[in-house]
Amino acid sequence: MGDLAEQTAVEHLGDGRFTATVSQDWEIWGPMGGYVAALALRAVGARTPHAHPAAFSCHYLGVARFAPVDIVVEVRKEGRAACSHRVDITQEGRPILDAMVWSTADGEGLEHDETVPPDLPGPDELKSIVDLIPPDAEPPFPFWANFDAKPIAFEPDWPPPGPRRAAWQEWLKFLPTSTWDDEWVDAARSVILVDLPSWPSAHRPHAWKQEPWMAPTLDLNVAFHRPTCGEEWLLCDGTAPVSTGGLFGWTARVWSAERRLMASGCGQCLYRRMRT
Repeated sequence: MGDLAEQTAVEHLGDGRFTATVSQDWEIWGPMGGYVAALALRAVGARTPHAHPAAFSCHYLGVARFAPVDIVVEVRKEGRAACSHRVDITQEGRPILDAMVWSTADGEGLEHDETVPPDLPGPDELKSIVDLIPPDAEPPFPFWANFDAKPIAFEPDWPPPGPRRAAWQEWLKFLPTSTWDDEWVDAARSVILVDLPSWPSAHRPHAWKQEPWMAPTLDLNVAFHRPTCGEEWLLCDGTAPVSTGGLFGWTARVWSAERRLMASGCGQCLYRRMRT
């Protein structure tokens, strides 16, 4: 388990160049993609004059090792209301991730909210995963130790006897620190949670067959609607309704305990057959 603020911290070397260390605490088939993307977000937060992350988009180009990475942040457009930055993450010269990030200043405009939150129990109505699994059970990857998780629908016997809906929903609280006052640090939670339900949701209709596939993520796109600072529990709400032609796309929404939409996003994954 690692503190997200510490393990996404970046060191500014000057001229838009940064370094950071990829922590093994976030391992899930290698470093979790959203965690690596959060390094890019933090670098922009240290570079931009604006207070609010607005949009994040990246392509995953390689799998990082659990070691230092080099980050370069380039200004693409700098204005009073919004700034655009491009981010390149490499490791020993090998490309890992390219990203574009918009940041904004305080602003005002038209206001409406027509979101329809899912009709689900809240975090106070559900059991923690630690109460649902045997006391001596270990998480399947170190990544999961970073959360207190409350599944919406828990099946103790897995794989299931048949297909399940291509959706994955859990209330998650980051550990050991659950939220941060720094908006750029706290927004890293949304980047991770939008990325997270890709494979879990796409795999559910097929888990019962236990076929040897994995699916690296090609891209990730996140829209930040509201700051999540102060919101301990966040609902990760993901679906992957179409899987065909060696690809599947997913969408994800991040809700607060009060059922306000905090962030949303999407991405595409490419199937790869696992070696037996």
